[in-house]
Amino acid sequence: MTRIVRFADTTGVVRTGLADDSGAIRVFPGTPQIARLLRRTAAELRALTEETAAREPDATEAEVLLLPPVDGLTEVWAAGVTYERSREARIAESTEQSVYERIYDAERPELFFKSVPWRVVTDGEPIAVRDDSALNVPEPELALVLNRHAETVGYLVADDVSSRSIEGENPLYLPQAKVYAGSTALSAGIVPAWEIDDPSALKITMTVSRDGGAAYEATTSTAAFHRDPRDLVRHLFHSQPFPDGAVLSTGTGIVPELDFTLCAGDLVDIAVDGVGRLVNPVRTGRDPLAWLTEALDDPWVRLTHRRV
Repeated sequence: MTRIVRFADTTGVVRTGLADDSGAIRVFPGTPQIARLLRRTAAELRALTEETAAREPDATEAEVLLLPPVDGLTEVWAAGVTYERSREARIAESTEQSVYERIYDAERPELFFKSVPWRVVTDGEPIAVRDDSALNVPEPELALVLNRHAETVGYLVADDVSSRSIEGENPLYLPQAKVYAGSTALSAGIVPAWEIDDPSALKITMTVSRDGGAAYEATTSTAAFHRDPRDLVRHLFHSQPFPDGAVLSTGTGIVPELDFTLCAGDLVDIAVDGVGRLVNPVRTGRDPLAWLTEALDDPWVRLTHRRV
């Protein structure tokens, strides 16, 4: 399995390349941004990856710093209430239950903006829960990597960290419940779409560890998905262009009961079969993610905040 990766070399220069199972990285010719790659058609991107895979390795993962696989004008969006479990949970937590009952079977899906590229964290980096929220959860999801032509060209593991108490108080608070520093985590490598035989039957697992034990663990599958992902993409691209493509997190089938909330010090471990793994420690509030602004100029700043 190969992965399209974005990384910083030892001089701090950010490059893109193709990583293989051995950890070897082959740099794309011209080292374009991920965003530039997403301007290509699926056929063009596949031809480029196959050409790059035939080259000699340029580096190894041990020698570089893997970065979140989004940059440029690429936006991260998310879908909600796409699994029955998600509908049940949103109804249970909300003061406006009928909103979620209706959206589950509505023709138009719930889609919302999630993050700009610089605010995304990746494997090993901290996610955050809001300090003005009493109830916070991770949401393990399969994410689609979409090019500017609305083609699915890859897959990622995503964590759509959310404040259940803020959104539950009023659905109009959804941006505050979903969009803040540390609320969006993506796995470090994009698995090309042509390497996944059947994305409709991928096992998704999540474990939240606390004090040396499992505080919560659950499993689901994309087979339980209520909507056709192609329909989500169609609605996302219907009235707006995405010049550098987009990442679309497709919703979660794992939502803990109302007696569970994330705590500072927890460790969230998410895996999607064939796609990858995403492990993030949990922090509380704004300050633990303040380094994201520093990382804009010096990507190696991220290393000091990663879990060893």
